[in-house]
Amino acid sequence: MPTASIPEALPRPLTWLTEEEQMFRASVRRFAKEQIAPLVRQMDDDSHLDENILRQLFELGLLAIEIPEEYGGQGGSFLQSVLAIEEIAAVDPAVAVVVDVQNTLVINAVMRWASGEQKQRWLPQLAKSCLGSYALSEAGSGSDAFALTTRATEEGDNFVLNGRKLWITNAAEAGFFLVFANANPEAGYKGITCFVVQPDFPGFKVGKKEDKLGIRASSTCELLFDNCRVSKANVLGEIGKGYKIAIETLNEGRIAIGGQMLGLAQGAFDHARAYTKQRKQFGKLLNEQQGIQFQLAEMATKIEAARLMVYNAARLRECGRPFVTEAAMAKLYASTIAEEVASQAVEIFGGVGFTKDYPVEKLYRDAKIGRIYEGTSNLQKITIAKGLL
Repeated sequence: MPTASIPEALPRPLTWLTEEEQMFRASVRRFAKEQIAPLVRQMDDDSHLDENILRQLFELGLLAIEIPEEYGGQGGSFLQSVLAIEEIAAVDPAVAVVVDVQNTLVINAVMRWASGEQKQRWLPQLAKSCLGSYALSEAGSGSDAFALTTRATEEGDNFVLNGRKLWITNAAEAGFFLVFANANPEAGYKGITCFVVQPDFPGFKVGKKEDKLGIRASSTCELLFDNCRVSKANVLGEIGKGYKIAIETLNEGRIAIGGQMLGLAQGAFDHARAYTKQRKQFGKLLNEQQGIQFQLAEMATKIEAARLMVYNAARLRECGRPFVTEAAMAKLYASTIAEEVASQAVEIFGGVGFTKDYPVEKLYRDAKIGRIYEGTSNLQKITIAKGLL
């Protein structure tokens, strides 16, 4: 099938990566092409993440990149997480977002906010076999994330959670949920608290799975809380400080989504470039026609600009320098050019690009979410403007 054929990419710039980072990126790229690529079409059709792929992600440590080795993780860097997301997204952005949520949202939150005892309890699980999910969004609190209505009522040594979450990534496969609920509504967003919930907790249920336009292999479900009892030992961080956890993790997560969209754009470009070396029109290969050459040149330039922005934001975060504005810029630009490049790739393929027999149709569908989740494009512009002014 054409979808199983992953073209060779142009050599990608390496000058700002260490030798270790280059080797790591190459190994992830090889895994994505050899193991994920043959299953992309089926996973998209079935709207289901292949269990063998999930198992291999754990075995390779790609779901525990920044977890210290003492807890069973890889002891890697934030940039390595972004590199893994980028390379996997070039083959399947749906698998990439599974890796993204685990590493840049769930694990980062636990590593930064958990107590020593909680880290001993949770990090080995997350490193070995437990997929995490990040439950913030609700029907009435999408972009306005702090308008959530899920409540946490204190009862002795427990909190009782009631409410409903929507659009929660990894929910169908997760064994570990970071759930944000308000324990003191009178305090507004300063009552928001983060709880660790597991699937077997009474009163907790994973509900309807969404039938989505793109990234279909990544599960997106509702979560239902009906008098769900959660021990105070499962509060992450301090009571009432959940808003800080949400803000900090989402700021970092935007860099990773930038990486996902960067990888998607690169994948679409690689497919389009390979096709221009095969398809003839008017007696010449497409890549010999100036109009197509100009399109490829513009696509490649935008991808390179996005890569520089994403890597720069990741480096700033790693060395403890301010990065919020740069993260917003990276996500805004990468998600914009991903949609543009994927659209142009479909056009270069022509009529067959509009069919499911070729991979660019899927990448075009997958690209749309980049401008929506983890902060819409308009919210990124607000963040950028605040940083500038």
